[in-house]
Amino acid sequence: MKLFTALLSAFLFASYLQAEPRPNFMIIIADDLCWRDLGYEGNAEVRTPNLDRLRGESMHLRGMFNPATSCSPTRHALYTGLYPIRSGAYPNHTRVYDGTKSLFTYLKQAGYRVALQNKEHVGPEPSFPYEHIEGADDLTVTRTFVTRDAAQPWLMVFASNDPHGPWTRGPKYDASRLTIPPYLHDNKITRELLAAYYGEISRLDEQVGALMTMLKDTQQVDNTLVLFVSEQGSSFPYGGKWSVYDNGIHASALLRWPGRVKPGSTSTALMQYVDVTPTFLEAAGIDPTKIDVGCPDAHGGTGFDGRSFLPVLRGESDYCRDYVFAQHTTLGTNGALEAYPMRMVRNARYKLIRNLAPANTYTIGGIHQGEPIESWQADAKTDAKLATRVKWLFKRPGEELYDLQADPEETKNLADDPAFAQTKAKLQGQLDAWIAQQGDKGLETENLANTRQGKSDAEPRKEKKKGKKKAAQ
Repeated sequence: MKLFTALLSAFLFASYLQAEPRPNFMIIIADDLCWRDLGYEGNAEVRTPNLDRLRGESMHLRGMFNPATSCSPTRHALYTGLYPIRSGAYPNHTRVYDGTKSLFTYLKQAGYRVALQNKEHVGPEPSFPYEHIEGADDLTVTRTFVTRDAAQPWLMVFASNDPHGPWTRGPKYDASRLTIPPYLHDNKITRELLAAYYGEISRLDEQVGALMTMLKDTQQVDNTLVLFVSEQGSSFPYGGKWSVYDNGIHASALLRWPGRVKPGSTSTALMQYVDVTPTFLEAAGIDPTKIDVGCPDAHGGTGFDGRSFLPVLRGESDYCRDYVFAQHTTLGTNGALEAYPMRMVRNARYKLIRNLAPANTYTIGGIHQGEPIESWQADAKTDAKLATRVKWLFKRPGEELYDLQADPEETKNLADDPAFAQTKAKLQGQLDAWIAQQGDKGLETENLANTRQGKSDAEPRKEKKKGKKKAAQ
């Protein structure tokens, strides 16, 4: 009887998907935003009323993680359902291997019109066949796109440039009144930069409000699945970007889908950006397990690295995966002097980090040059605790192990503690298996980073300004 009931439920749901109109999809992506720096995530000093309202209308996906810690590989993973090294999109300013497909490809083939507004940072073009819309704050063309044909569903990615530095937009915050997060050093320069960064988060929040108003004004709010994600951390030292600590790989994520997802609900299921494409495809009535992604893994597998979390959205489960993975490739990042690749595996409680070149010095432009690091280094001359913290930004051991329940700030490395040897060994096994499946050769892969940059094999890497932002970081 239980088997019959389960089969009947599956049949009815499949019939429901066919009977119901296919949803529109809107993905809103922040740019260099740490998940902690939002009102609904507990930061009462950042003004994000529109995102806070969206949280009340959405499921808060508190177990969402990204698999990389710079913009381009993160976005490739989100759109392809593949981890960065497998797809070839693992350094910054990167591209996937020719023939790889994306969410834009699949939905366009299924009759959707597809577009991306603002920041691109993906390639080559055949793998991402979207219409490109310029303009961060002008939704005139956006509105035209979503209303072009009432009978045709659409996918729109709104890839904001905020709050990527330089922080020059948005309302003013009083630097003297801010509470400095514990992972940052409190001095005048840090405060001024944090106030400017918070201003751009509020500017992002205004964009979110305008997008939701547009959906309401065009009578599309009830049949549009909206996903907001925060990307991979801020560019402050220890703000998350360019590291595999949780400030970087833990993403804030909200998913709103009227009539399907319970407003104000929460899930703690572990999931990753690579799971988004399979989930959206299933929501559109497409079986993601039947798709050849155009980029085989090292074992010959042709399916997604990601998996659908639609049962989580329907409230039928609070499980997606047991482990999440991430990597960081230093070479190809502005100011990088030496290879300093990182690999990471995490479950609900513990995290293992493998730094593949610990004898090198980790040095890139974003963290290790300019402000605020220079003011931190000056203050560290008379502050031994800060000096130790600053040193860690440049040199880390080969392995790091953290108990995230007891140490959420990841300050106590347990890698050499015999009490955690069994936990470490289990995580090592999972990390080794993922590395093998991805075809990751460690330093050999890292040293090939420059061959994976540029939008196509025929076009070398170009650093150019788009709007107020510099794509080079």
